[in-house]
Amino acid sequence: MFVSAAWIGPALLAIVSRMAQARLWGDPAPGVPQLLFESLDWLAYGFFAPAIFAISRRWPLSRTRAPWSHWAIHAFAAIAFCAAWAGAGTVLKYLLGTDRFEQGVAVSFASWFFITLPFGTGAYLGMVGIEHAIRHYTAARDWEARAERVSAQLVSARLAALQARLNPHFLFNSLNTIAVLVREGDPRAAAIVEQLSDVLRRTLADTGTAEVALGEELFLVREYLAVEEARFSDRLRPEFDVPDPLLTAAVPAFALQHLVENAIRHGVARRSEAGRIMVSARREGDTLVLTVIDDGFGIEAGRADVEGHGLADTRARLQALYGERAAIAVRPGAGGGTVAELRLPWRETTYDREELDDA
Repeated sequence: MFVSAAWIGPALLAIVSRMAQARLWGDPAPGVPQLLFESLDWLAYGFFAPAIFAISRRWPLSRTRAPWSHWAIHAFAAIAFCAAWAGAGTVLKYLLGTDRFEQGVAVSFASWFFITLPFGTGAYLGMVGIEHAIRHYTAARDWEARAERVSAQLVSARLAALQARLNPHFLFNSLNTIAVLVREGDPRAAAIVEQLSDVLRRTLADTGTAEVALGEELFLVREYLAVEEARFSDRLRPEFDVPDPLLTAAVPAFALQHLVENAIRHGVARRSEAGRIMVSARREGDTLVLTVIDDGFGIEAGRADVEGHGLADTRARLQALYGERAAIAVRPGAGGGTVAELRLPWRETTYDREELDDA
């Protein structure tokens, strides 16, 4: 609405320009119909502004994400709005009597269309740019507000990471596994100590950010699973299906690791035979989908939020970070077991694989 009202300015300036041009060239002062046409012709484009904004929101332009079809749609829309603007101007000329249409209405429309085409196209693209700027500014402001709320939760969330994800039960079992390996002279003991140290160090690290790269989160998950593999011996079979282009995606710290920990606690740990955990990631347009599947006993349909799955805190963090653009769901697997799915808005961040490998 504000952008539509902004066209009042050019409409008034058009009246001033017409009167000034008449005075400079010594022409007769323009009449009321001519001045009305000059102003109403500009206001007509302001009338089209809401439709342009709607098209811009529906088919956004982006250097990294917009497909060629979006650019083609906007090119067609720009020409269409120029035609609509020329049509509105032709109607105004007829109603105000400022054009005698000596060559016919069609010729007058075509002439006016080609006159307005250069500026009309530029005005259309300018409106699209304004819509994009407003949308990005609003998103940035919302992000800052959410970041302020999240920052208040970071300290408690980091401390809760040890309690909820690296609880004393896990530490006790891990240390007990290491002790058994040491007594048996198993060379894996030293490696498990290093991996457990990595898990503890990264969990307690004060990074000051609520998000990390998916590659960094996967590094923590792999270290965590390595410790658990030693504890469960041949009962744990982790699998990963994460394409390299997705490793730069921004994800909430510990969110994926928390889903993996739940899968082990409620899936593999409760069965005597070998258990499988599949961690996968895929991109669906502007959405990143993280999935953790286990082949344990599963949960009852319709009871994905039963006590013990510890998803309330994760949901609260997702709400604070992304609002309604993120969701987490836990459901029974088609062939048994449990499927945990985390959906996040796609956003890239920095990721240094070599730095993690050298850590």
